[in-house]
Amino acid sequence: MFYRPQDGHGLPHNPFNAIISPRPIGWIATRAADGSENLAPYSFFNAVAYVPPQVMFASTSAKPDRDGTKDSVANIRDSGVFCVNIVEYAMREAMNRSSGAWGREIDEFELAGITRAECETIACSRVAGAPASLECRLTQIVKLPGEANFTVFGEVTGIHLRDDCLHDGMFDVLRFNPLARMGYRDYTVVREKFALKRPGE
Repeated sequence: MFYRPQDGHGLPHNPFNAIISPRPIGWIATRAADGSENLAPYSFFNAVAYVPPQVMFASTSAKPDRDGTKDSVANIRDSGVFCVNIVEYAMREAMNRSSGAWGREIDEFELAGITRAECETIACSRVAGAPASLECRLTQIVKLPGEANFTVFGEVTGIHLRDDCLHDGMFDVLRFNPLARMGYRDYTVVREKFALKRPGE
């Protein structure tokens, strides 16, 4: 099968949503100028640089009360900071609960029963029990083609690691089974790993 996205795919559901998978999930915490907080998952998320450490996430839809974007991007524009929380399998239901298109007055920490903790290097909350949390300062927001497509880049200024996720001096993802997004309504979880040496190592 071949199709041009502009012409449509003719399938019951968009296959593009499933092609690039699994995708890590960034559970993005932000704080608005009035002090209200937001917590929302994004599967267009990844690390993009080592030194200094940097991450990105993309927001691809809008809410009527946020002038062409969503709460996360609007809050980051105002505050210049955000916190990325890594989602473990045990938190899948809370993560899913926080993904709704809730009004800006809704605090998803409270809605999903998530315990919050204050970040160390930025004025923002984080998910207290997350396997890892990355405190970030905004470096740039890039407007992408499309009505509500924005990519947010941030430099990581502080990293929280849950103690039980460290093993033999390494951050071991098998100790918490990270959740990842596939296509449609499907998710997966990391439960096994293997190592490969690069040529010349």
